[in-house]
Amino acid sequence: MGVFFQFDDVDTFATVAQGAPGQRVFFLYARQGNISVAVKCEKQQAAAIADFLRKAMADLEPSTELPRSLSFETPQSFEPSFVLGPIALGYDRENDRLLVQLEEIIAVDEDGEPDEEAFDDRGQVRVLLQRDQALAFCAHTDSVVSAGRAPCAFCGRPMEPNGHPCPTMN
Repeated sequence: MGVFFQFDDVDTFATVAQGAPGQRVFFLYARQGNISVAVKCEKQQAAAIADFLRKAMADLEPSTELPRSLSFETPQSFEPSFVLGPIALGYDRENDRLLVQLEEIIAVDEDGEPDEEAFDDRGQVRVLLQRDQALAFCAHTDSVVSAGRAPCAFCGRPMEPNGHPCPTMN
C-alpha cells in the first residue's frame, strides 16, 4: 500500500518552491508534530487549491472559533512521497474544517488506461484546516506562486532575464 497521512490538527501546511525562477519545483508540505510529508505538484495545482479554499470560505457563515497559527517553516530539503494527481477539496460542517485531500498520480498503460493495480497502492494525504489556517495557506501560496518570473506586459507569458520572443510584438 502507498503512503497515507491524515493531519487532523496540522502545524504546517504550505506551498514550497525550490530552485530559480523558471526552473522552480513546487511541493505541498504538511507537518503535525514530528510527522511530515511533501508532495510534488505543479504551480497551478497549488494556486487552484488556494482559489477553492478562498471561495469555499466566502460561502460560509462567520466562524466563532479562536484563530490558530499556521507555521510556514519547512526543511531546506526533503524527498517528496509522491507526485500529485487528483485533488479532493471539501468542507467538514460538523467540525468546521476545510478538507484538502491529495492523491498520487495514477500510472497509465500504453493505451492511456489507468493501471488498475495502481489504484490500491497510491499515496494519499488528508489535511483538515481551520479557517484561519486556510486563509494563511492561501496568502502564502499566492506569494510563493507570484515570486516567479514576471509576466510580459503584452502577452502575459513569463519573461526571461534577457527578454523573450513575444508573439504580440512581431
